[in-house]
Amino acid sequence: MTNTAAELAQKILRRPLDQLTERERRVVQSIVERFQISRREAEEGLTFGQRAADRIARFGGSWSFLAIFFFVIAAWLGINTVALFHRFDPYPFILLNLVLSCLAAVQAPVILMSQNRQGEKDRAQAANDYEVNLKAEIEIMQLHEKIELLRAQELAKLLELQERQMSLLERLIAERKVP
Repeated sequence: MTNTAAELAQKILRRPLDQLTERERRVVQSIVERFQISRREAEEGLTFGQRAADRIARFGGSWSFLAIFFFVIAAWLGINTVALFHRFDPYPFILLNLVLSCLAAVQAPVILMSQNRQGEKDRAQAANDYEVNLKAEIEIMQLHEKIELLRAQELAKLLELQERQMSLLERLIAERKVP
């Protein structure tokens, strides 16, 4: 069995350890030292703005937001159309258009920030998946190597037993022929 990272890199990946990428070196080292390489997504370390952008984007893309949005628009239109006294935004609803424009102007960059963060998280997850898959592939190759070694040892034992049986059988046959 391979004991060092350099031996493992040369044997399995067919490259010297110093020619491996940092990610591949980390995988090889994790195999040699027998530690877990998969990691969970960490939410700590995010800034307040990043957490807020994620929450706002999550709410802004939900059915709850749409329901509240349509309710507010319907109420605004109803109040300013039917109101007998003091219409604060009479038809053509210029204030409503301003509010909607401001909402879109603020919401779009927040959603883009959240999408950028999601892209970063996806790239980190893909890199982690690659490392886990590479480690699994190397471990499977090592298991195949171990199984082949065990089969070869077992076959050698069987051949030795068969040779002993053949010599015993030859002795028995020789003893029977001698009258």
